[in-house]
Amino acid sequence: MTNTITADALAAILASHTLWLADDPAGERANLSGADLLFADLSGATLSGADLRRANLRRANLSYAILSGAILSGATLSGATLSGADLRRADLRRADLRGVDLSGADLSGADLCGADLSGANLSYVNLTGAGLCGADLSYATLSGVDLCRANLCGVILSYANLRRVNLSGADLCRADLTDVITDTD
Repeated sequence: MTNTITADALAAILASHTLWLADDPAGERANLSGADLLFADLSGATLSGADLRRANLRRANLSYAILSGAILSGATLSGATLSGADLRRADLRRADLRGVDLSGADLSGADLCGADLSGANLSYVNLTGAGLCGADLSYATLSGVDLCRANLCGVILSYANLRRVNLSGADLCRADLTDVITDTD
């Protein structure tokens, strides 16, 4: 069950979170767990360490948002824009990221295990050291992506665009590479 957050309430939560990040005792960590943020404009917002578990962020604008260390496990972000976002070390386990635009985002060290990234645009994303075990990346665009040392065990990459992808040191055990598009195609 999601709860709808008004624009005024969201602004107050973001302001309090900013104070919390500055170690101000008047601040409080943003808890948007289960919140309904459908179509929300959070572009450029600072939500480092925020709790967004199971939040509905479908079609939200999170471009250039700072979400490092945020908890987004089980969140619905299908159709959202996260281009240029900072998602370093974010918890995105089992998140619905179908069709999202993550172009140019930093997901280094992020946990995307079991996430659905089918059809997502991950062009020029930094996924160094990210955990993608069991993730679905079918039909995703990963051109120019750095997957150096990424855990891709059991990942579904069928029909994904893997042109100019750095896979050095990546673990591809049990990965589905059916009809991937590579530099040799």
